[in-house]
Amino acid sequence: GIVVSMIKEGKIAGRACLLAGAPGTGKTAIAMGMAQALGEDVPFTMIAGSEIFSLEMAKTEALTQAFRRSIGVRIKEETEVIEGEVVEICIERPSTDPGKDAGRTGRLSLKTTDMETEFDLGAKMIEALQKEKISVGDVITIDKANGRISKIGRSFSKSKDFDATAQNVRFVQTPEGELQKRKEVVHTVSLHEIDVINSRQQGFLALFSGDVGEIKNEVREQIDSKVAEWREEGKSEIVPGVLFIDEVHMLDIECFSWMNRALESPLAPVVIMASNRGISTIRGTDYKSPHGIPIDLLDRLIIIATEAYSKKELMRILQIRCEEEDVEMDDEALEGLVALGMKTSLRYVLQLITTSALVAQKRKSSIVQLQDIKRVYQLFSDAQR
Repeated sequence: GIVVSMIKEGKIAGRACLLAGAPGTGKTAIAMGMAQALGEDVPFTMIAGSEIFSLEMAKTEALTQAFRRSIGVRIKEETEVIEGEVVEICIERPSTDPGKDAGRTGRLSLKTTDMETEFDLGAKMIEALQKEKISVGDVITIDKANGRISKIGRSFSKSKDFDATAQNVRFVQTPEGELQKRKEVVHTVSLHEIDVINSRQQGFLALFSGDVGEIKNEVREQIDSKVAEWREEGKSEIVPGVLFIDEVHMLDIECFSWMNRALESPLAPVVIMASNRGISTIRGTDYKSPHGIPIDLLDRLIIIATEAYSKKELMRILQIRCEEEDVEMDDEALEGLVALGMKTSLRYVLQLITTSALVAQKRKSSIVQLQDIKRVYQLFSDAQR
């Protein structure tokens, strides 16, 4: 909870945390919970340590891309819009050949509480109005830059026109003030997306196909300076996100030395690592260190230890899991599972829920009992046996 609130306030950027604990103590679950708690606006990237070692890309390049994916840029744009309630729409169709749309013209009257104006319409705008199914009484906005029309809802003054209206109809007040307004639009994109779009001609297509390849350092430097320029002008702000690296002991010494440098840069996300090793060899060297991470990097980390679940917590987790899997289990069987979980591991016990339900089904019973748990325990061995 403390880490999440520090990320939200932006106080912890460029720091790193290490979640260390035995397997099955909920390290990955904590990271997933963090992603949910931070909301959609904060970029959250999740990678496993072994993902870095790909044949197509250098290790440091894969790490750089993961870092850049975890930093968001909020870009503010001001657009001019016309917003008002539709008073009347007149569309003149040419009488000679009704099939021809080229010669169509029309008028659109819009009003706010203070003023009313008439606009001439061309063929393109008429098409847009018909596409959005705009009728008299709708409150609409027209973007002046690209001519896009969007419907906000129906005016309250028209709410009594019909006895029945569809459920999805929104009633809104007639806009106040002038028809022409300036609106601020905010987009959030990650630095990696900006990199990809600027790295080659059809950059934005690479975003969808996932074929990104290596991105030149010069491109990144130009983007960083441009983003810094926007920040000074107040056009954008940086949103430091979270990069979660699972199985961090799988990284080698080169990756760790690169991370040491990357964490010092001004554009660094919050890095959260998870490891289930004790004292182990650092990959790529003969030295041993705690969690398989070099000592100089360990100094920078806030280490959070995760402990095994208590009996009460195990009971609750198993109850939730049974509900999720639609398995009915009596109290005796649940207690038997909890006792097994304390002896073996949580993951092993979670596997037994479905299998014991299948055994109960074979007995033509809808409720799992202790005898089913005993049966599957004999059938499937755990790590210790």
